[in-house]
Amino acid sequence: MFEAEISKRKTFAVIAHPDAGKTTLTEKLLLFGGAIQTAGAVKSNKIQKSTTSDFMEIEKQRGISVATSVMSFEYRDKLINILDTPGHKDFAEDTYRTLTAVDSVILVIDCVKGVEEQTERLMEVCRMRKTPVIVFVNKMDRDGKDSFDLLDELEKKLHISVQPLSWPIGNGSHFKGVYNLVSQSLNIFTPGKQKLTDDYIEFKDLTDPLLENKIGKTETAQLQEDVSLINGVYPPFDVPAYQAGDLAPVYFGSAVNNFGVQELLDTFVDLAPTPKHRETNLRIVEPNESKFTGFVFKIHANLDPKHRDRIAFVRICSGVFKRNTFYFHVRNGKEMRFNNPTTFMASQKNVVDEAYPGDVVGLYDSGNFKIGDTLTEGEKMMFKGIPSFSPEIFKEIINKNPLKTKQLQKGVEQLTDEGVAQLFRSYHGSRIVVGTVGELQFEVIQHRLLHEYGAEVRMEHLSYYKACWMTSTNKSKIEEFIKYKGSNVFRDKDENFVYIAESSWMLDVAIKDFPDITFHHTSEFKL
Repeated sequence: MFEAEISKRKTFAVIAHPDAGKTTLTEKLLLFGGAIQTAGAVKSNKIQKSTTSDFMEIEKQRGISVATSVMSFEYRDKLINILDTPGHKDFAEDTYRTLTAVDSVILVIDCVKGVEEQTERLMEVCRMRKTPVIVFVNKMDRDGKDSFDLLDELEKKLHISVQPLSWPIGNGSHFKGVYNLVSQSLNIFTPGKQKLTDDYIEFKDLTDPLLENKIGKTETAQLQEDVSLINGVYPPFDVPAYQAGDLAPVYFGSAVNNFGVQELLDTFVDLAPTPKHRETNLRIVEPNESKFTGFVFKIHANLDPKHRDRIAFVRICSGVFKRNTFYFHVRNGKEMRFNNPTTFMASQKNVVDEAYPGDVVGLYDSGNFKIGDTLTEGEKMMFKGIPSFSPEIFKEIINKNPLKTKQLQKGVEQLTDEGVAQLFRSYHGSRIVVGTVGELQFEVIQHRLLHEYGAEVRMEHLSYYKACWMTSTNKSKIEEFIKYKGSNVFRDKDENFVYIAESSWMLDVAIKDFPDITFHHTSEFKL
């Protein structure tokens, strides 16, 4: 029974550059999977109606995804767990962490824009973790790049071998459909089609006269030429190479028109790996081990704005997670029990009694969890590979209403716990400084502080270069440094000393003048 539950699960993330159609594709996968009955008006203004996975108020207003959504549904006797990630580069850190919690990825490419900068960064993380990738080339109903040129661009910029398993017939206003190279069937494209059934026509081969009747003489000749070239270049598709992260199958379609989504979903179910092993600081953890383990990859405050709740998202790595059972919080050294663990369908939450490797559960949290925390049945180990970044932009948060000081303190604590921003408090004085990797995060924090906590703030930009965590075997050296650069010394949320340098030159001087202090560019030294 336990092994059967593991083999049922497919857990993946949908990743893309902003505006490539990632959230639209996610929603259409849910539609085809029967998880939702109607799609959001993804082509209209999202202020009026937003897509299923965009549930935070600021996401609805801006029409972008800034938080990772977790959604589950059953399809063809499999339990599919989708993690829809932020596309915006300012929230890349959240996406990088989410990639640690999945077993495979669907990468969405805009056929008009091709491979963009954020896509390259995301693929770097996938390659580093050897995560299997399926590529979906979206928006084929728009005039875009030549399909062969796109394949070359994918290989050149993403540094991964690709192989088309379907092939488009034209694009833009001349887009006629997609030919499935595996089943040798044609899927006819109907513009504006919103029904959930594809028009497949099977052929003995590409010389079948019915093909010319369906797509035209010129298009048939071009398809015959293209397929001949593809068959000459690519060998039969190598599934083990895909599952090892070395080869990416490519599909073409138009998510907003529901076109090619069924094909993609079916291929994903057939090819994508079941839950894989995970590495800890002590050993490799296999999913079929009897004892439960899991790690926190995301924390979200106020998932429901009506209730001041805070939820830690936990990826289950081995064993069976059971409701009302005590588990060991490794970092805190405490036993903890969870009365209402939840699974998710976008903003809908359901209490769950059991969960298995590959599943993501939400645990209500009063402040015990941090990103990267590990839960076990007693074994003292920590899962590895939760990325951490030094902030690039710094702003001081200034309270506009002294009567809301408590609300501000609580809001800043909880929102920075989510991992998209880092909180620093001045060693001398009471300054609150937030560091992020992008400007948009400040807008989100300011909006959420006001609307979720009632704290109105202004943010003043600080001309800082980089935050570095300081450690030394000689405590007096840290004290000496504080006397020397006290106004630039802060404490992070874990009370670690942080030096926020004003320039690269100032940081170099500090490193040279204080050789007994180690300046860390990430906070991962704490592990």
